[in-house]
Amino acid sequence: MQHARRFLYQSGGVRLAPQTRSERHLSGSEREEISRGIAAGESARQLAKRLGRSPSTVSREIARNGGRDRYRAAPADAAAYERGRRSKQAKLAQRPALRTLVEAKLALCWSPEQIAGWLRRQFPGDASMQISHEAIYLSLYGPRRRQAIDRSLTQRLRSGRPMRHPKIARRPTGRGIILGMVSITARPAEVEDRKVPGHWEGDPVMGGAASNWRLPSRRSRRATSTGCRPTIRRISLR
Repeated sequence: MQHARRFLYQSGGVRLAPQTRSERHLSGSEREEISRGIAAGESARQLAKRLGRSPSTVSREIARNGGRDRYRAAPADAAAYERGRRSKQAKLAQRPALRTLVEAKLALCWSPEQIAGWLRRQFPGDASMQISHEAIYLSLYGPRRRQAIDRSLTQRLRSGRPMRHPKIARRPTGRGIILGMVSITARPAEVEDRKVPGHWEGDPVMGGAASNWRLPSRRSRRATSTGCRPTIRRISLR
């Protein structure tokens, strides 16, 4: 498995299938119908009903291609094909100033989420100097964006891993799981009045690899501290 990952990392990933236009997108003939319908004075809702499309789809198509006065089918179809081409150049590769800022913050061990939030605050009205945290992750790990950013900066991330694993592929490690946990709503009513001895409640005092727990008795309020060794990952309280 590691050899396969190394090969994919070095070769740039899996070869992509040739680009095809999805049936969900408007075709060239549909754009011709929209152009003729505009010339005939039809509304976007009438055009959508005739084409079997959503009115919002037709309205966006007309608006993004010059409006009703300047809409032309052939240029609109060519522009749609160009927008859908893959792969597109990453934003960090297009804007050197933004790339310099992102690389500087990554070198300081900032997370992509922190960098994205900082850029929004520093450049509130400049979209060219803003980027999402997911775009930073894709520039660091995406095989099709090899020239967008210095990939050695993955070592400055908190995970430090050279490849990114999708969330669906992550397996649970067992951390944070209490075995045999009973909901607080299932405790007996005698616990509330503190008349019966023997009931305890647990409070974590210190977190981390080695944790301390404080176990006070609900009747006497006397506390007992317990320590958990770093090797213990699961705690069962009954």
